[in-house]
Amino acid sequence: MADDKALTTRAADFSAWYNEVIARAELADYSPVRGCMVIRPNGYAIWEQMQQALDRMFKDTGHQNAYFPLFIPQSFLAREAEHVEGFAPETAVVTIGGGKELEEPLAIRPTSETVMGTYFAKWIQSYRDLPLCVNNWSNVVRWEMRPRLFLRTTEFLWQEGHTAHRTEADAREETMRMLEVYRDFVERDLAVPVIAGRKSKSEKFAGAEETYTIEA
Repeated sequence: MADDKALTTRAADFSAWYNEVIARAELADYSPVRGCMVIRPNGYAIWEQMQQALDRMFKDTGHQNAYFPLFIPQSFLAREAEHVEGFAPETAVVTIGGGKELEEPLAIRPTSETVMGTYFAKWIQSYRDLPLCVNNWSNVVRWEMRPRLFLRTTEFLWQEGHTAHRTEADAREETMRMLEVYRDFVERDLAVPVIAGRKSKSEKFAGAEETYTIEA
């Protein structure tokens, strides 16, 4: 049913305007679980268009899609102290399964580096197996204290690509190649101008040597 009430202006109340646009366009609705959302058909159609465009770009640069599990043994995260420390406040953990306490708690995927790295180590037997470029379309869970539809939610859809290379120079070259892919997608497909660059030491990804980013 159409809402005849005048739309709040951005100048008057940006937050209210944002929420009203999402509601009237039937893009999403609030979940009964705080911080989560239901993506309605109109909103999901936008996601599908974005995913299809990016997927083509990833495959054109030699990446292959795979899928990794939602549940990650807590010991996998603990292997990388700095990495897990960065995600610990946001990680949801399962301790009971099938009505019984689990022998090892399972983290609900906040990101897949640790599990993907485990399988990279198994799959890479020599330099002939490199480079290995894998993309994972999935959902992740990060316990969000200040949720906002699409911008910050506890569960969200995303992709994460991870690669392994013979040399650090090759890895850096791949990083810059993909940074340009993201920049091209956001500017050309989404019509949002961005600035590409390197994050400060205090803002870099947990456990990373360096983190590159595009900012709008």
